[in-house]
Amino acid sequence: MLPPVIAGVDGSAESLAAAQWAAREALRRDRPLQLFHAWNWHPRQDDGEGATAAQRHLARRSLRAAEDRVRRTCPGVRLDPDVQVEGPATAALLKAGEGADLLVLGSRGLSGFTGFLVGSVALGVVARATGPLVLVRAGEEAADEHLPDREGRGATDTGYRDVVLGVDVGDPCDEVIEFAFEEARMRGTRLKVVHAWQQPSPVGLGPGDLGLLAAPDRAREWLGYLTAVLQVWRDKYPGVEVAETVTEGRPQSVLVRAASGASLLVVGRRATERPAGPRTGPVTHAAIQHAGCPVAVVPHA
Repeated sequence: MLPPVIAGVDGSAESLAAAQWAAREALRRDRPLQLFHAWNWHPRQDDGEGATAAQRHLARRSLRAAEDRVRRTCPGVRLDPDVQVEGPATAALLKAGEGADLLVLGSRGLSGFTGFLVGSVALGVVARATGPLVLVRAGEEAADEHLPDREGRGATDTGYRDVVLGVDVGDPCDEVIEFAFEEARMRGTRLKVVHAWQQPSPVGLGPGDLGLLAAPDRAREWLGYLTAVLQVWRDKYPGVEVAETVTEGRPQSVLVRAASGASLLVVGRRATERPAGPRTGPVTHAAIQHAGCPVAVVPHA
């Protein structure tokens, strides 16, 4: 039995957008879609039994709304029976994600500029998930994944926009790179691979360091490293067009800018535990807060 793409839904606009994106992704992956709702019961409430009944009613209503939206906008998707469980929501979603091909969650769009407002549940799942997950902003539609038509209007029958991948040449990760290549392959679109570099401090330079080179030469060196890292993946995915970019600047800012107009941004998250607990890291945190497209976060060792 194929593992499903799981979409967490709670009746909000962002979760409905996530469910629709997850349905399209399930079709691309040839996987079923499962709608998942986790609700919290608070034992200190005066009417625990009544509160439980109300929560179950809200869960059924949220799941029905998401299912209706998915069937209307993506009728070809296969739907597994939906699931509703008692929370805590973060723990329930993390457990569900262990058996998923992909976990998809919604994030609220920020008014005034494009980006995400990641709630505590979504942020907790991002920081602890053992498998890949995607965050989708409210208002995301099928046409947003595609290039505009000849008149500049949104369309769903045009080619897909780029998939963008952020790579640290000094510490590349196979799981993250493979995920991005696969997403580009499924869409039949270009993979834009981005590496950001910064001017090193003279104090930290050693003999032969790239910092001794002029900026144009240093950029060419980084591009050479990036090309070498990607060569094995070019060989494995010969049908995927790859555009390599190295840019001087803070990785957070460079990656968010590069994702403008993309169909998907792919970033990694180191999954090893730290003394302060699980964290997303500054680049991934910036991506999920400010990127203007869905963001895939792929945990790695």
